Order: sequence, then C-alpha cells, then structure tokens
Amino acid sequence: MERILIIGATSAIAQATARLFAAEGASLFLVGRDPEKLRAVADDLRVRGARRVETMTMDAREYDRHLRLIEEARRSLGGLDTALIAHGTSPDQKACQTSFDLTRREFAANALSVISLLTHLANSFEHQGYGTLAVISSVAGDRGRQSNYVYGSAKAAVSTFLQGLRNRLHRSSVHVLTVKPGLVDTPMTAGLPKGFLWVRPEIVAAGIYRAIKSCKDVVYLPWFWYVVMRVICAIPEKLFKRMRL
Repeated sequence: MERILIIGATSAIAQATARLFAAEGASLFLVGRDPEKLRAVADDLRVRGARRVETMTMDAREYDRHLRLIEEARRSLGGLDTALIAHGTSPDQKACQTSFDLTRREFAANALSVISLLTHLANSFEHQGYGTLAVISSVAGDRGRQSNYVYGSAKAAVSTFLQGLRNRLHRSSVHVLTVKPGLVDTPMTAGLPKGFLWVRPEIVAAGIYRAIKSCKDVVYLPWFWYVVMRVICAIPEKLFKRMRL
C-alpha cells in the first residue's frame, strides 16, 4: 500500500485528497500547525480506511526541522512513495504593498518553505530512485496581476523550481507534479466574493488524485483554467498593464 507524506494536511484541498488515498488503504503521515485540527483529520482518515495515520505538528517555516520531518515520516511509515505539499497562506496584497516585512513573511510561507522541503525531498527520492513529489502551486503564478502579485510571484517561484526538479529527477524515475488550481472555495478564501468559476475542494482533490496516479507533469484544476490562463498570458504587456485584474 502507498505511503504518503502530506504537509499542510489540515487545508481543505489536502483533507479531500487524503480521503481518496485513505479509501484505498494508504498509510499517511500528516503535518500541520494546529494539533487539534490535525488530530481530527487523522481520526477521520482512520475511519475512512487508512491503513495507518501518523501526525506531526510543525510550522512549515521552521526550516531547521524539515530534514528531521522527512526522516521521521520515513521511519514511521517504513518509507515514502509520495509527498504532497499543500500548505500556504492568502496574503493581504494591499498590506504587503506597504510592508516589506509582511511580504517577506508571506513569501517565506508560500515559496521558501516549499523550496526548502523540496530540496530535502528531492535528494531523498533521487537516492531511492522512485516516488512522486506533488505540490500545490496556483494559476496566480502564470502572470503577475495587481490584485495578488505577492502571492502570484511566490507561486511562480515554486512552479519554476518544480520545472527544474522535473528535468533533474526524470532520469531517476521520480515523478514531479505541479498542481495549478484556480478559484477554490476553502476557509482560506472565505472572505472573497464567489462566482461561477469557483469550485469545491473535492473537485480539485479528485484532479490531484488522478494526476498522481497517471504521472502528469502539470495539471490545471479544473481543466478550463488552462484555457483561461493561456488567454491572460497572451495579452500584450502594453495592454495588460492598463487592465484591472
């Protein structure tokens, strides 16, 4: 049975994805900041069929704990087949525009912490010669927009880092998946107005599950965001800079 490390396991998308793996009897190692939420998620996954569920409480910005986290996950599950990185924050763009310290903290949460984890995971998976590294990035990283360019630039860094890892690890038979969701109705986006492009976390989770199983490289979720972002990226800069996006 598959042995899976999930970082950011209390996020809505991660929970929904974990349930799909639990249903097939996977063993799971869950990492999150809130011990009570983490405990509740673990109990739910055991009921849903997970063979084994272990947990660790950690803030993803605690870089000095990353290597020990991976070693503990390996020890607890007897190895790792898949790692899903799903943590992140939703920055206040206007607040970040007036504070570099806040921008730096948000960039650390959404980019640097992911890159640190991926550095250790990539070395580990490269050494074992198999496995899957799946990371939730965002369509926001495809083009900088005034409404969320702090978040978007962090996700762009993650997506480019993953592209390089994919190129590097292909020879080692390690699958690297970049997940680019669009607008998802989760607690992190609770304060935003919702429209017809918004989807439930379960929709994105199903796409992640399929992409991991079929060894996709990059997946836009739902699929129509690929078309939307191709159109946005095709707009000439002279016109784009005048738009309110």
